[in-house]
Amino acid sequence: MLFLIALLLAIFLLPSPWGLITVAVALVIDVLEVTFGLWYSKRRRATVGTDTLVGVTGVAVGELLPEGQVKLNGEIWRARCEVGCDAGTTVVVRAVSGLTLEVEPA
Repeated sequence: MLFLIALLLAIFLLPSPWGLITVAVALVIDVLEVTFGLWYSKRRRATVGTDTLVGVTGVAVGELLPEGQVKLNGEIWRARCEVGCDAGTTVVVRAVSGLTLEVEPA
């Protein structure tokens, strides 16, 4: 956008040498801005997938004897707890098996 504005200024308002200088400076700024934007967007990988759930704490919606449901980040998941726990117990995800979370009391 800056380059387009500089180009219009160079064509219609600025005298001969200053128009070219303005266009060159705007082009350099635009290239630097795009380069910085690309670098900034690629500096950290997105965290996606079920592996990101390991280590997250949640709350048992119902009894887990040994299977039931837990609420994690506003979502309800099917879960399995080998030792069992009551409703309302805070649990930690230790593994993910398909769509079932392997949890244990925190």
